[in-house]
Amino acid sequence: MINSWEQFGYFVLLFLLLPTVFFYALTYISKLSFVSKWEKYLFPFFSVLLFLFYIKIILYADIQRKVILGIFLLAVFAAYFLHKHFKKWIILQLILAIIGFIGLVPTLMKYLNYSSTWMEQPDNIKEVVFKKKPNIYYIQPDGYASFSEMDSDFYKVDNSDFNSFLAEKNFKKYPDFRSNYITTISSNSATFMMKHHFYNYGKDYSEMLHARENIISENAVLSAFKNNGYKTHFITEHPYLLINRPKIGFDFINFEYNDVPYISTGFNVKKEVFPDLQRAIAEKSDTGNFFFIEIFEPGHVATSKAASKGKEAERDQWIEKLQLANTKLKKMIDLITVNDPDALIIIMADHGGFVGLDYTRQVYTKTTNPEIISTTFDAMLAIKWPNGDAPAIDSNFKSCINAFRILFSYLSENDSYLNHLQEDASYLILKDGASPGVYKYVDGAGNVVFEKV
Repeated sequence: MINSWEQFGYFVLLFLLLPTVFFYALTYISKLSFVSKWEKYLFPFFSVLLFLFYIKIILYADIQRKVILGIFLLAVFAAYFLHKHFKKWIILQLILAIIGFIGLVPTLMKYLNYSSTWMEQPDNIKEVVFKKKPNIYYIQPDGYASFSEMDSDFYKVDNSDFNSFLAEKNFKKYPDFRSNYITTISSNSATFMMKHHFYNYGKDYSEMLHARENIISENAVLSAFKNNGYKTHFITEHPYLLINRPKIGFDFINFEYNDVPYISTGFNVKKEVFPDLQRAIAEKSDTGNFFFIEIFEPGHVATSKAASKGKEAERDQWIEKLQLANTKLKKMIDLITVNDPDALIIIMADHGGFVGLDYTRQVYTKTTNPEIISTTFDAMLAIKWPNGDAPAIDSNFKSCINAFRILFSYLSENDSYLNHLQEDASYLILKDGASPGVYKYVDGAGNVVFEKV
């Protein structure tokens, strides 16, 4: 998370300067006559309290009141019963600090050796010239499974009411569409760059480097729209893509950084997208507009085993959130079609819903089960083409990574951009059951494969 200078400065203040000043002041306060009798408890108490509190910040960005209470009680216990061993505790902290510093070195090397060559385009698509200039609305419902996946044994979902709504609004459905990566930021990084990043060839499944900058700050899609005079809008329910405070490349965004805490997962702050979308439509440009609208339903099953309620309960919960997503989508689509009837509307999910699994991290263990692979990658795509006239080239819509390249080919009436489509392959990082690394799980033809990158 700490990859902006503003955030780096905040954490230097929080983790280094604040405790230094605090304990420096404590040495003087503890000498005061009415405090001195407690001196032997003060330093052990605050040392344990702050140490464990900082560990909590690292592991859990949210408030976690029960965890904080537990830390306080542990600090009281340690101060009262173990204060005679305080120097040993300090030595242990010093050893851990040295180990942490050693562990920091490869992380810094990864940052310093980061290569952006994967972002380079094989043609001039960033300078594409549009001959058609409809307003474009890209709505991303998180974890919305594909139309074909809804009928699978894992899902068995009757979504006919929403499907009928889409048909009534003249949307074309793409039933076997899928994502190329399995998390919001890894999927969107590839989508907006129109290139595969292969998770930077990493071997852990933590967040990839500079992913949010690739989506929010600068990318090939934003460049193409801006070069054609489009005003760009980012409207989201949660500032999940903003928590590391990247430079904003969109012209309009519905969050200020003052609204985003420095210590946050991005989900403890929320705005309703509908009123913000209303306002953005009312203030749209006469020269063209691109809207990226992000909602976080239906989402996916629990991330970890500890948080899971079991596959059946997780499925039921996902279906409940699916209905909430459908309600939001209907409301937004009605708003757009009334106020912008000639608009091109794309509903495209970032990844599958993982329904049928107990928890999402199960996929980091090797599997050849096609149902598990489908529930992970298969993602919803539906498009309302202007005048209901879908182009012949829409047969190329197979995965997220080529969606905007195909769209730009349509807008420019230039099929040469299709000569450089990326492989419609899907990738993930494996930790168990195979040598750790990035693996291709689905090839460009939609076949389940197992190939290390």
